[in-house]
Amino acid sequence: MRFLKRKLVAGGAMAAMLVFAATALASSHHPKGEFAQFGECPLNRVTITDCIFSVSSGGGFTVGTKTVPLVNPVTLQGGFEGAGEAIQFYGAENGETLSKTPQPVPGGLLGVKAPTSWPKFIQDWFNNQINKGLTGVTATVELTGPSKGLTNVKLNTTNLLIEEGTALGLPVKIKLSNAILGSNCYIGSESKPVPLNFTTGTSGALTGSAGEVEFNKEFTLITISGGKLVDGTYAAPAASGCGGIFSFLVDPLVNSILGLPAASGKNSATLEGVLKDANAKAVKASE
Repeated sequence: MRFLKRKLVAGGAMAAMLVFAATALASSHHPKGEFAQFGECPLNRVTITDCIFSVSSGGGFTVGTKTVPLVNPVTLQGGFEGAGEAIQFYGAENGETLSKTPQPVPGGLLGVKAPTSWPKFIQDWFNNQINKGLTGVTATVELTGPSKGLTNVKLNTTNLLIEEGTALGLPVKIKLSNAILGSNCYIGSESKPVPLNFTTGTSGALTGSAGEVEFNKEFTLITISGGKLVDGTYAAPAASGCGGIFSFLVDPLVNSILGLPAASGKNSATLEGVLKDANAKAVKASE
């Protein structure tokens, strides 16, 4: 059965259950019992064979010189049809396929001062913001392309099992947020995303693992935990759009702090958590 071929990553079962409960309160569908967390599976598409709900509560990513641990759980949900290289991943019914979950960037902008080469009034503005304590920065990984219907998410269940090749592909952009950086400071973009190609095998200096598999009695639900998805080879472009109208000055400062752009081998990403994969017909039958 195709739905038995899934693996994602380790630990975090308690955090996952909390997310499951919150998700079930406002679901597009209303599956019950052990399938309650699949309320956003795109069941309106009759050809969907599997529903996916994954919570990553461990791991993190390094971009250039900054390492950001995953301290707030990130959810990936949706459904798919097909097998192997032919799998097509459809997003969550409500469009929240990959949750936009901010992660605190260790250190933020602490110790940073405006370069003396900047115009004096911009120096004063920037340093005043720092003096107000607005140094904290969050990084949010956002999926690019459609988040509802057929998405750009790539899933290969065979590669998940054999621990080689790309198991999960996520084209993303990374939003950096604080009062100074504004609302449009990104690493990557919709037209030029950061391509995260996760594997349970080896990627650069990182090695992943497939994890442990547990089935329900009817073999209609699989839970995978204790594994790891890694990408140690992606390249990270320069940040842009930081500082609003002052981006022509703030962008270079942000890039110097982060060491961007950063070539392949200088960046890494790891996901650890729990993946649940259910037979779509069983999910629908539970409503």
